[in-house]
Amino acid sequence: MYKELERLNIKLSDKDIKTLGKYINLFKDCSEKINLVSKKEIDYLFEKHIYDSLAINLFINDKTVKSILDIGTGGGFPALPIAVCFPNINVTAVDSVKKKINCISNISRELNLKNITVIPSRVEDLPFTFKNTFDIVTSRALAELRIILEYAIPFVKTGGYFIAYKSLKAPEELNNAQNALKILNTKLVDKIEYNLPIEENLKRVLLVFKKLKETENIYPRKNGVITRNPL
Repeated sequence: MYKELERLNIKLSDKDIKTLGKYINLFKDCSEKINLVSKKEIDYLFEKHIYDSLAINLFINDKTVKSILDIGTGGGFPALPIAVCFPNINVTAVDSVKKKINCISNISRELNLKNITVIPSRVEDLPFTFKNTFDIVTSRALAELRIILEYAIPFVKTGGYFIAYKSLKAPEELNNAQNALKILNTKLVDKIEYNLPIEENLKRVLLVFKKLKETENIYPRKNGVITRNPL
């Protein structure tokens, strides 16, 4: 199973494999209690969620990345798999659902992960000091692209990247996000397509955006405003 990660240019040590296996068991135990993923999806936890999360390495690979902010992390994707497999990257995971955040926190403590910080918060309520700070901001299955961009870009440092995990519906969302990209001083720099290691043909894409200059302080606006009147 883990050998599939070589497609993503990831080679795990025996210690890494042991940690990842423990993580999977801890996640399954927690998901039984609070339904982090559906019972149908739990059988494909590695293929559909962990492998998908680690596809970020198709972009970062040998790049120097010190900090990642994962917004709307839900069950901890991609935050936890990244923290497990890339111990030199400091990962901050944010979600407004406290029971999910508590679960992620418990798992990271059981795995003795020193490189992940877990925050129960809405993205727009994060401290001002977080803005223009992170090398990379990530989001997976959170919302439509033009909405996610407003949540994410203010926290990317100038010259840094926002990476959106998307399905093949991405072109339509990208077309609708042109105004947001302009307002937020951001441009699309890469589209990385890949297949999940599963029998059914599941194509995914990483949309990689580069932040060209600092975002105005008014962004992100409050959640109700963002969703009612997206950029």
